[in-house]
Amino acid sequence: MDDSTLSDRLSQLGLSDKEVDTYLSILQSGEATASEIADDTGVSKRYVYSISNSLEDRGFVAVNDHVVPTTIRARPPEEVVDSLTDRLEEMGGALDERYSESVKEPQQFDVIKSRTTVVKRLTEYIADADHEIMLSVPQQYLPEVGEELAAALDRGVLVMLVVSSADDFRAEDAAGRGTVVRAWDHEMPIMLTVDAQFGLVSPAEMVTRTNSDQRAIAFVQRQLVPVLSGSFLGNYWPMAEEVFVADPAPLPATYRDFRHAVLQATLRRRAGETVQAAAQVSPVQADDDPGRVEGAVVETRQGLVEPHTNAYPIEHSLVVDVGDRTVTLGGSGSFLEDYETDAVTLSLES
Repeated sequence: MDDSTLSDRLSQLGLSDKEVDTYLSILQSGEATASEIADDTGVSKRYVYSISNSLEDRGFVAVNDHVVPTTIRARPPEEVVDSLTDRLEEMGGALDERYSESVKEPQQFDVIKSRTTVVKRLTEYIADADHEIMLSVPQQYLPEVGEELAAALDRGVLVMLVVSSADDFRAEDAAGRGTVVRAWDHEMPIMLTVDAQFGLVSPAEMVTRTNSDQRAIAFVQRQLVPVLSGSFLGNYWPMAEEVFVADPAPLPATYRDFRHAVLQATLRRRAGETVQAAAQVSPVQADDDPGRVEGAVVETRQGLVEPHTNAYPIEHSLVVDVGDRTVTLGGSGSFLEDYETDAVTLSLES
């Protein structure tokens, strides 16, 4: 590396031109007095002291002010590089943490004007799903997202699908498209929520007609998507008729999407099997904080499959026998259950 490039690299570390000249002079000498450095760089001795103190603070040199005259010694370059590397790694961790937080909590709204963009955004969101998809879509459009829905099912995602404007829609038409599929012969808006984070709402005609002047909205906001999920469960899901329910998934399994756990426990219990639940919990309505709840699931309160057993559309709970009593478990954000949990492990009694 030539002198010009080395000077540029040092400048990129925040050193001024005079600091670079002073540091390179000290490096060349190994150790020198302020007067010698001043003569070599053409700056005053007082300024050399000031720059040297700054370079010492940054770890480039050591100022020996216990001798007369004071000398400035260059620290071994490998020590300087190691020190700079440690600082960059420390800063990198802090930057990564802040960047991750910004990605986890995005705040984004997009008004969509074209059918092509609606289709693209729907398929992108479905492809990104990790835990749960709620989707209402016209029957004629279902094939356009069928491949992404099948892939989501293969990943173990809970897919709650409403097929609207359905004409003689049958169970065999739904297989491989959803975990639970319902059909309605009327038109309804296209609605999508993914993992309680991504959402999209569109008039149906935006995908069924090529010249629609309607607008859709896509958003990425954790505070808003649960509101859309509640509307889906309360206003649209009950109006459609259940046409397909997938076979129960293999157990044991750990579910981060609590509705999925409630569905699997429901299906297993209706098959006559005893389901055990285990979860780290936090109290909501309960007076105690056991930290962990384990026991047999004796009841599920849900509106995912018929017959519904919940008291209101968003209630999806597990009732667990913990020995001396039963307690209710809900997912993250629960407010009526005894405890909330971010994840629950289900297994079958051996």
